[in-house]
Amino acid sequence: MNILVTGATKGIGEAIAIHTGGSTFAVGRNEELLKRFKNYFVCDLADKNQLEKLGEYIEKNNIDVLVNNAGEYIYSQIDDLEYNKLEHIMKVNLEAPLYLISKAVPYMKKNKWGRIINIGSISGVMGEAGASLYSATKSGLIGATKALALELAEYGITVNTINPGWVDTDMGNSSANDGGWSKEEITETIPQKRFVTPEEVAGMVRYLISEDAKGVTGQSINLCAGLSVGC
Repeated sequence: MNILVTGATKGIGEAIAIHTGGSTFAVGRNEELLKRFKNYFVCDLADKNQLEKLGEYIEKNNIDVLVNNAGEYIYSQIDDLEYNKLEHIMKVNLEAPLYLISKAVPYMKKNKWGRIINIGSISGVMGEAGASLYSATKSGLIGATKALALELAEYGITVNTINPGWVDTDMGNSSANDGGWSKEEITETIPQKRFVTPEEVAGMVRYLISEDAKGVTGQSINLCAGLSVGC
């Protein structure tokens, strides 16, 4: 399998790129951090020209597993909305994944096999006050997943979204700080009283790309230590 993972330099993406197996193609903005991987591509997903070049890279390397992991979090009250922030997060979190899927699908169709995994967020399932931009993009990813699963099912291609809750990463910790909460305060709101680890998300990815999961498609899977169930 040729597995391309965006946002592979740290956090969830790094865990997926390291632990998933197959031939990994790592994508990120920091070339120094990408150099640990044999195959890598430097790309800022918000940059149209760079994104198009990544699309060509996908076509060239016959990617049959695409993991759209890269994403950005913006904490902002709606009445403080700045258009440039809205435009940026839409490009990175929603437009780029859809574009990359469009470039990966032709080879998957030809091969009658493929796996597309989008890394969403529990914020796209439940909503998050002060993070409407982020929640909107992740909800959009869930909707696209369902539609694409129907569109691609006959070609042996599965499409799923994994929705992590609070994850023990730099992004998870910084988003907590943005909201003005301590990690300890957040932990108390999680039924399992813990943050999810990046390796747990990588494990779910490994399952979804396996033959054991060939019947799992169009699903929005909450990996959140019980957060989506309630406090």
